[in-house]
Amino acid sequence: MSFSAPKNFKLQDFRLQCGTLLSEANLVYQTYGELNRDRSNLILYPTSYGAQHSDTEWLIGKDRILDPNRWFIVIPNMFGNGLSSSPSNCQEAELVQGFWFSHVDNVRAQKQLLEDVFGIEKIALIYGWSMGAQQAYHWGALHPEKVERIAALCGTARTTDHNHIFLQSLRSALTADPNWNGKEFKSTPTQGIRTFSLIYASWAASPAFYYLRLYQQFGYSSLEDYLLRGWEENYRKRDPRNLIAMIDTWLKCDLSDNPTYGGNYELAIASIQAKTLVLPSVSDLYFTPADCVREASLMPNSKYLEIRSIWGHRAGNPYQNPEDEAFIAGAIAELLSG
Repeated sequence: MSFSAPKNFKLQDFRLQCGTLLSEANLVYQTYGELNRDRSNLILYPTSYGAQHSDTEWLIGKDRILDPNRWFIVIPNMFGNGLSSSPSNCQEAELVQGFWFSHVDNVRAQKQLLEDVFGIEKIALIYGWSMGAQQAYHWGALHPEKVERIAALCGTARTTDHNHIFLQSLRSALTADPNWNGKEFKSTPTQGIRTFSLIYASWAASPAFYYLRLYQQFGYSSLEDYLLRGWEENYRKRDPRNLIAMIDTWLKCDLSDNPTYGGNYELAIASIQAKTLVLPSVSDLYFTPADCVREASLMPNSKYLEIRSIWGHRAGNPYQNPEDEAFIAGAIAELLSG
């Protein structure tokens, strides 16, 4: 399926939640389908960690999870992902102490995009996986009157302490590389990315996935081959400064960390009025079912449904996994039919 070229929405003098002023923030986005006359068919599909819109558009199509023949789908690239404002393309986004992008920043920019470019007052659905789910929850709490439905796949509204350990290990792997000088890399952090990729691979899928060697069905000759070509080589395509920036956004994720809720997490999550589908993977090590069901119980209009899968966190982004894709497609169809 071919799509039009992505567009760039510019925001002048955009002050981030951390206090840094970007003289010009850039929000790169891609659209699919057509906006209907009453502007009621918009689906917002935020990106996840390390992903750009081209990595996630696989699920958009006539016979896929999101049908562009019926829905107008907008994928906004998260700050820090290398397309929208990021350390790699914005001098003001330096990885110094006190700087970070937040999901409040992402939502503010996305809201301005939808209002200024498309005249959107209501969002039919926010579909988010992982860090995309975090953005969906922030939308629902900060603008409950604008969001009709949320599909939160394998994500939570606040980063748990256990998840913090995983993220700090990733950040430490990159910044322990000898090429890191405190705010940037003097050259490619070869050892840092290798260690980073090993940590990520160990958390992303379940022990059962590795025990059954499911990676072999995709042409990997060995575990070492899978770790190299399936993980390390993919992350080498990303600027390591951006990888750190997105980790910091994830680390800072807390639905209540904003002036609206002032740290009251229970109030923030209870303020989500959207019809919300909480869809974790039973084998996810980042966003566990226990964490997700706990959050679902705090939302007034939520439904909790588990993906019974051994694909771990990746069950929520099943581009190689038709069984989980079919399950998710059915759940989303039911959500959208209401």
